[in-house]
Amino acid sequence: MQHVIIVLSLCALLVPGGSFASAQEQETLVVYAYDSFISWGLAEATMQQFEEANNCKVTLIAVGDAGQVLNRVILEKDYPQADIVVGIDNNYLAKALKFDILEPYRSEHLANIPEELIFDTSLHLTPFEYGYITFVYDTEKIDAPPSSLSELTEARWEGKVILEDPRTSSPGVSLLLWTIAAFGEDGYLDFWEKLKPSILTVTKGWDTAYGMFTSGEAPIVLSYATSPAYHVEVEQSTRYRAAVMEEGFYRQIEGMGIVKGAQHPELAKKFIDYILTEDFQQEIPLTQWVFPVNPDVELPQSFEYAAKSDKFLSIDPELIEQNYDRWLKAWTELMTR
Repeated sequence: MQHVIIVLSLCALLVPGGSFASAQEQETLVVYAYDSFISWGLAEATMQQFEEANNCKVTLIAVGDAGQVLNRVILEKDYPQADIVVGIDNNYLAKALKFDILEPYRSEHLANIPEELIFDTSLHLTPFEYGYITFVYDTEKIDAPPSSLSELTEARWEGKVILEDPRTSSPGVSLLLWTIAAFGEDGYLDFWEKLKPSILTVTKGWDTAYGMFTSGEAPIVLSYATSPAYHVEVEQSTRYRAAVMEEGFYRQIEGMGIVKGAQHPELAKKFIDYILTEDFQQEIPLTQWVFPVNPDVELPQSFEYAAKSDKFLSIDPELIEQNYDRWLKAWTELMTR
């Protein structure tokens, strides 16, 4: 009799309209993302459309910056909790591949992305937005902005520069790599030694640094070439501008990937496809304040105030993976003594 009860109970759940059947109709896609993807309005503006089109729910979990997102997925490698990871950038590509935490996927929309932005030819990570790291300055306090990294070491900038820590911040990582690309392994520590008097503080993250900058604590901050567009669009102000450096900018390309062992891999593929559509890409400039990877997206007029350069620097991801811990250790020892 006990067996009969079990069978009848299961049948009741499996019949059309039963509670089990209804629950199975709607999958839940778990997405790990960097904080601003969620908090700055991009997700809010776009996720409902994806949910309705695919009869699913999207659970977004803010993990921190790019490095923290990657580390979370690595820690969960043996028991993956996410389906999709958003925000692992070109600086962390080699590490992501080394730990074998992602599944490759070639999106049908990949043909719309310029080849120079496809930083992972194995397609474990698909690019969706990018920006350029540089210094933003306050025009009410600075008439002649710095035009090179080396110029920032001059006495006139003493105590006037706010930076982000490469141990805790993605822009901080990019700055460290930018200086290595610009001055080489033999010269980057000399640059940082000369830069120390110019530094007011090194913050844990971009939010704190930029908040200090806009509150007037220092006239120069490490940020993005597109940061001025925000002030033009939201505040109708051209007070803050981005410096164009002789060494060029450092390019940061952010990617997304399907977590190996994901519970909903097919839905995850649809999510990547959706992020690359024009509907999604056109939301990036005025929520993330960086560039979409789809060049057909018309940029807002405020982006005319973004700093422009034909030159940018980067470091091969393999070299980063092989040397970054050593570079960071040397930087930390220098900056803390």
